[in-house]
Amino acid sequence: MAKAIHSMIRVLDEARSVDFYGKAFGLGVAQRLDFETFTLIYLSNAESDFEVELTVNKGRVDPYVLGDGYGHIAVSVADLDSEHDRIGALGLNPGKIVAFDRDGVRIARFFFIEDPDGYKIEVLQRGGRFK
Repeated sequence: MAKAIHSMIRVLDEARSVDFYGKAFGLGVAQRLDFETFTLIYLSNAESDFEVELTVNKGRVDPYVLGDGYGHIAVSVADLDSEHDRIGALGLNPGKIVAFDRDGVRIARFFFIEDPDGYKIEVLQRGGRFK
């Protein structure tokens, strides 16, 4: 059986991205691998084995075109309202909290935030299928 281990995104500014993911989600640098033309930075925390891999292509100055195929990555939190307030207080501009119901049953509560390169991240209230 396959196990998801990381998601890779390309970023322009390593420091800016590491700072964002640290502040927003408590992710720290687990490993940094520097090569001649690119750098890989693996971010993780104690909550999960899943990592975010940042790829910095050296010499790149133009923002990446995310296209219309990328959706988002998602994280779950124990207290959505507190996280929304905390992230907002950091000036990271979380979107509004949305309740998603179907046939009168609550499926999820969530908000979105964007990282410095425009990648969308869904922050979900932990529970149900979102553990």
